[in-house]
Amino acid sequence: MKPLRIALTKGRLEKHTASLLEQAGYGCGSLRDKGRRLILPVGGGEIEAVLAKAADVITYVEHGVCDLGVVGKDTIAEMGHHFFEILDLGFGRCAFALAAPRGADFYAGYGVKTIATKYPSIARRFFESKHMDVRVIKIEGSVELAPLLGLSDGIVDIVETGATLRENGLEVVERIMEVSARLIVNPASMKLRKAEIDQLTKRLSNVTAA
Repeated sequence: MKPLRIALTKGRLEKHTASLLEQAGYGCGSLRDKGRRLILPVGGGEIEAVLAKAADVITYVEHGVCDLGVVGKDTIAEMGHHFFEILDLGFGRCAFALAAPRGADFYAGYGVKTIATKYPSIARRFFESKHMDVRVIKIEGSVELAPLLGLSDGIVDIVETGATLRENGLEVVERIMEVSARLIVNPASMKLRKAEIDQLTKRLSNVTAA
C-alpha cells in the first residue's frame, strides 16, 4: 500500500512536527537531513512528508494529492477550507490581535477606520462581528509600518510576545483569536484510509496529551 502522504508547513512548524512524529515513534532522520529534497520518507516509509508553504499545504490537501497536512490555524481561518480539521497539535501558539498606536482610543469617533493586514478575510469578519464599517488594506511585508506612515488607524496581525509592536509604538487593543498548528485531512482520504489515519492521529494525540 502506498504511504500516507502528509504536507508539512516549511520552517518552524516543520521542525516541531518532526519532533512530534519522533516522539510518536516515527523515524524522521530524512527530515533532519533533507538537503534540497521536498518529498521525504518518514517512519520507515509508512508516511511520506511533502514540504510546502502554508497556503500550499491547504491546496494539496483540498485537491487530494496529500492525505493530511500540518498548518497553522491562521492560514485555515484566512483561506477557508474544504477538509477536516482533526487535531490541535499544541505548538506554534500565538494569537491574532487588533493593534493601534499606543495611547490612541481606536474605537472613538464615528468615521470609517482603516486597517492594514496580511489577513483581510479575518480582519473583515472580526469587524463585521462588531457591526463596524472598516476599510481593509492588504500588506505583504511589515504591517507595523502602516500606522507609522499614516496609512492605517490600526493593524490586524499575529502577535507572539508583542515586542515588535512595542518597539514600533503600538499596543494590542483586542485579541481576536488563538492560533496553533492543526492536523487537517482530505475528506476522501478520511473515508478510504480511515484506519491508517486514525492510528496516526491516536499516536500523535497520545504525545500531545502527555
